[in-house]
Amino acid sequence: MTGEPLPPRETEHYETVEADTVRCLICPRTCEIPAGERGVCGVRENRDGRLYLTTYGRAVSTSIDPIEKKPLFHVAPGADVLSVATEGCNLRCDFCQNYRIAIEYEGVTEHERPPEELAGRIEAGDADGMAYTYTEPTIFMEYALDTMRASPDDALQVFVSNGYMRPETVDTLAPHLDAINIDIKGDREFYRKHTGIPDPEPIFETVERFAERDVHLEVTNLVIPGENDDEASLRDRMEWIADAVGTETPVHVSRFHPDYKLTDVPPTPIETIELATEIAGEAGLEYVYSGNVPGHESESTYCPDCGRLLIEREGFAVRGIDLEDGACPNCGREIPIHGTPRGPSSGRRRML
Repeated sequence: MTGEPLPPRETEHYETVEADTVRCLICPRTCEIPAGERGVCGVRENRDGRLYLTTYGRAVSTSIDPIEKKPLFHVAPGADVLSVATEGCNLRCDFCQNYRIAIEYEGVTEHERPPEELAGRIEAGDADGMAYTYTEPTIFMEYALDTMRASPDDALQVFVSNGYMRPETVDTLAPHLDAINIDIKGDREFYRKHTGIPDPEPIFETVERFAERDVHLEVTNLVIPGENDDEASLRDRMEWIADAVGTETPVHVSRFHPDYKLTDVPPTPIETIELATEIAGEAGLEYVYSGNVPGHESESTYCPDCGRLLIEREGFAVRGIDLEDGACPNCGREIPIHGTPRGPSSGRRRML
């Protein structure tokens, strides 16, 4: 690292409660933070009555990924995105696969990555856009926003989020985002038991709010054996997605791998993932994908009307695209794709 470290940036959503206490308004926790303290996320600090983002310009992870890894399957298939994350998260999921950087900061090394530097990688042609991911990007929103503002106008801008944000935060982000993937982890009891929040209703509201805006939306469902994999729970989630945000919403049914504090639970059987995708289809969802099951046929996109293979995937790699002006070349069904397909990709991850 060279030169002077970037100073913290004042945040965009907070209010003064009393002389030395502020209330953060970025997420539904609305932490009341005394002077010198930080909110639950660990990165928003009260300094003399003003709330600052302490991780501004300080990334713990930067790499170039296929956009399919986010996962976003209906956004410029085959594109590469520059993924960036800082420390911190506003949830406390006991199954978190990125807990070292999101919760515990185990052996974490920060690297100074100013917004202009990240945007410069897009201008140089290293990637097609930015992905704010790995930890919850809502809590480093100002860093993300400044990077978006510095990026070329045609650069993709995507969020991978738990959805736990306030309506005002959605309104601030939406004009700058092309797409968002939001993880719906389970029912209300599941959230209370496993994520450290008392009420997940704001997450469902966030999904609906983004669906109403000009932001492409995809939804992920992580399926954990014995916790959120019963048929009734799966059916409720899939029917809610179909009713609340539409049957053309791409849905990713993701396989669980033991991690963090939930190491005594086995990986999700592939049969359970297949059952979940079947239930999603019965709910009317037209684009349902398996996640963390490399090589499964449900990684690919098929025409909902005639069944033709349109986008062939293997893992995070796009092997082929068969679309004609955004439609199925066989029957003419228009396929909802945001952005221009980039063509087949290797699916490899490159570190910076």
